[in-house]
Amino acid sequence: MRLRRVALAMALLTTLPMHAADVQTVLAPARERLRTSDFRVTGRLVKVDADGKRTNEDITLKAKWIAGSLKVLLDVRSPEAARAHILLEMRPNGHDSILIAHPGDAAAKALPAEQWSDGPNGPGFSYEDFLDAQYFWQGQQLAGQPRYGAHDCNLVRSTPGAAERSGYSEVRSWLDKEIAFPVYVEKVLRRSGAVKEYIYYGLRHNGGIWSASQVEVKFHGRAGSTLLIIERGTGKANLTAEEFNAESLTHF
Repeated sequence: MRLRRVALAMALLTTLPMHAADVQTVLAPARERLRTSDFRVTGRLVKVDADGKRTNEDITLKAKWIAGSLKVLLDVRSPEAARAHILLEMRPNGHDSILIAHPGDAAAKALPAEQWSDGPNGPGFSYEDFLDAQYFWQGQQLAGQPRYGAHDCNLVRSTPGAAERSGYSEVRSWLDKEIAFPVYVEKVLRRSGAVKEYIYYGLRHNGGIWSASQVEVKFHGRAGSTLLIIERGTGKANLTAEEFNAESLTHF
């Protein structure tokens, strides 16, 4: 009996590191995709109400990994009443930040973490959704290998650590096994427990980089949705650090 218990304990000890390595291997391409970010795109955020009414915002989005962190600059260009410059920064240690400026502001303001779940066009596509910080969170678990539509996936469950600020308590990502890109994601809001669903359309491979031409976000069980539609852009924009200068956010 004692030998059987020792054998079982040894089996558990050898299994745990392999499981931990598996989830890290699955996440490695997603993390590398962010670490090599250098893109500029233009597109639209489209909010579709429960009655089908659409509200459009024209946006420009720039992102680059600089000095150990991902910097994202979101420019909401129209309509005039929605104009804003938002500078987001994601650091793998969890010390993320979001600055926002509107026309007439003397300086950009830090957005409190409790407002990160909102977004330029409402809570559908939120500010922190532009960062994909969940791939770097402390808690990572490989939760199965389900199929989503025509895609064989690795399902990764990500949870933020105590020092990692987020409006989400959990993110579940269905990553296509072949390309390690999300095809479907569920995010659980920390305060309400509501589940947001993200569906990725038009997956494409350009210059060695996988991306989606459209992302649809909707709250589980509710009518309406928000669409992020990418119209054009480049995956190798050769951006510089000066283009993400916080002092320039008030220049419209």
